[in-house]
Amino acid sequence: MASQRRKASPKRRSGETGPPPAGPARRRPSPLLVIAAALVVLGLLAFALLVRPGRGGIDLAAAASHNVLLVTLDTTRADRLGCYGYPAARTPRLDALAAGGVRFARAYAPAPLTLPSHASIMSGLQPVAHGVRNNGHDLPAGIGTLATILKAKGFATAAFVSSFSVDSRFGLDRGFDVYDDTFDADQPLKGANAERRAERTFARFSAWLDGLGPKRFFAWVHYYDPHLPYDPPPAFRQGHPYDGEIAYMDHYVGAVVDLLEERGLLAKTLIVAAGDHGEGLGDKDEEGHGVFLYEETLRVPLILHDRAVFRRPGVVDSAVRLVDVAPTVLETIGLGREAAAMQGTSLVPWVRGRNAGDLDALVETFYPRENFGWSELVGLVSGRWKLIQSPRPELFDLAADPGERTNLYAEAAAEAEELGKKLEREILRSGPAPGAAAGASPARAGDRERLRSLGYVNLAPARPGEAAPDPKDRIGLLRLVQKAQRLESEGDFGAAERAHLEVLAELPDSPEAYVNLALVQARQKAFDRAVATLARGVARLPDSEALQVRLGHTYLVSGRPGEALAAMDKALALNPRNIDALTVRAGILDASGRKEEARQAYERALEAEPESRFLRMSLAANLGSTGRFEEAAAAYEGLIADFPDEQGFYQYAGIAYSYLGRYDQAIARLRQAVAIRPTPTGVFNLAVAYGKGGRLKEAAETFALYLRNSEGEKEEDVRRARAELERLKKLLGASPSR
Repeated sequence: MASQRRKASPKRRSGETGPPPAGPARRRPSPLLVIAAALVVLGLLAFALLVRPGRGGIDLAAAASHNVLLVTLDTTRADRLGCYGYPAARTPRLDALAAGGVRFARAYAPAPLTLPSHASIMSGLQPVAHGVRNNGHDLPAGIGTLATILKAKGFATAAFVSSFSVDSRFGLDRGFDVYDDTFDADQPLKGANAERRAERTFARFSAWLDGLGPKRFFAWVHYYDPHLPYDPPPAFRQGHPYDGEIAYMDHYVGAVVDLLEERGLLAKTLIVAAGDHGEGLGDKDEEGHGVFLYEETLRVPLILHDRAVFRRPGVVDSAVRLVDVAPTVLETIGLGREAAAMQGTSLVPWVRGRNAGDLDALVETFYPRENFGWSELVGLVSGRWKLIQSPRPELFDLAADPGERTNLYAEAAAEAEELGKKLEREILRSGPAPGAAAGASPARAGDRERLRSLGYVNLAPARPGEAAPDPKDRIGLLRLVQKAQRLESEGDFGAAERAHLEVLAELPDSPEAYVNLALVQARQKAFDRAVATLARGVARLPDSEALQVRLGHTYLVSGRPGEALAAMDKALALNPRNIDALTVRAGILDASGRKEEARQAYERALEAEPESRFLRMSLAANLGSTGRFEEAAAAYEGLIADFPDEQGFYQYAGIAYSYLGRYDQAIARLRQAVAIRPTPTGVFNLAVAYGKGGRLKEAAETFALYLRNSEGEKEEDVRRARAELERLKKLLGASPSR
């Protein structure tokens, strides 16, 4: 997510694990031996970092049957890893991958945002082509990805992601057999801040790999930890907390590598480790990312590792892009022709040492426009130069000024003009051209309008009312936004509310400003204030789907279901597939007895998010409550298959089978429920099923068990159990108990 997107604090991270404890003390070696060994190690490391891959250093034939593992490192600056020269880094596992593989010294993200960058990694397309320009956008239907290509070639495909930013609803699940994005299965809705720690994501990947068998696979593991607010586990809290988050993530990169080694898969797996974007860390006023296009948020790590393929470790110094990842993977494993429609370039020639040229990197961010009403930024990195087009353009000589401290736009006017033309040509070449013949060049007179149609308003002559401020001219407001976020993450919601009020006064047309203010008001249980804030936003911005959904949710939690339903209906009029609106609407209808309408809403929501445990169990309960027991039983069986440790699903399946008169199946499922957790309700239902199935002795024994543990149970159920036990004893020929 972008830096200005809210995150819950503190992060809830259970069951944390750190690096293994140190082993037993050993006898110290001689100081001279230590020094000699250190010199040897340093010499080897220096050699590994200096070697450049050359002819004969790559064997593509070796990858013809290899698996592919993509590990994406969210919010990870290249210059905070040891293999990229950061002396304070604690990244031994990523450093080892780089030392044994190919490291790209200058890799650029297409945008400083999670979803657009991942869409480019997966599709091999620029954001202007795939259409995902900001977090929360949808990847359009018909765009192929690495997963769709590899699935069609017979690979087992699975993704294990760690944040809502890449939730399946946005389209990146395309082509995956498994897309694990369940962060908290007990919650009905996924918040924009939903995430999970690396250890939980790794555990899900590990469980999947254990059950995979010998099939060739493509897996994507996404770690999100180095994102604001920084809160590393205790074992990783030395130094800057951002570095601690990266160190923790590095540990679980190592866990993935170790798992592959244990399973005998490391030697036949192509590993790609890539950052999706960096982090500002306040170097140029931005603490997070999303607003600017400086090196801190665009330069990312990119590492390829497959010892059978990349036999000579090395470093590629040329500038490359994340959009090149997919075509590189495809060529490496012998499927280069499948990348024909991609805009990225296979980096295999660079790895071979046959091409040392820089690739021009098209970069952009629409986050400032969509979230704050400021101008979008678009830029081009070409060789030593970086041009950033905005109302006040910037030109940097990255070779002489890697910190981007001196704007040469006016001083190097000729260079700026040439790069500006090159930037426009690259956008027009990369962007879709509906109705145009393939390869056709639009007339120059239409270029301005086409740039505008692609969203680049500041590149075309402004029309009245279109002028937007340069984000650089709103630094004070950006600092205020960051202050509000910081106060909220610290739990000072009153102060955060006051800061958000100031932000809203400056940004009255920003839906996010209303939502952020309402959220901190709700955290203080000031629901009336939150409703008033959102109602004011809806009045000003009636077409805002986000405001309608948040208003509906706030009505619901404040006990006003009728108004919540009306707000969600308005949200669905704007977007019939809004999952949150469908989920809340279904729940309200269900609770009010409008069962058929509720069922339809659940089914519509599940079309967009079929893996949602909450929606699936709600639909199953709805089916059962309306007498559709066959469908209810099938729904619960599906839940049992996916969540085999959940006691309730066995119990409800058993009840459904009982209503269907299929008592053997009912008893089997209810016995499993009691074995998992012997709740009084489960024991009672099992006793009833035994009785209806004619197994009277077992029914009597189970009712007796229930009565021995019935403290706190409803008196009506207790009376019924006693009566049934007495009846069964008579039937079994025993004397009735008193």
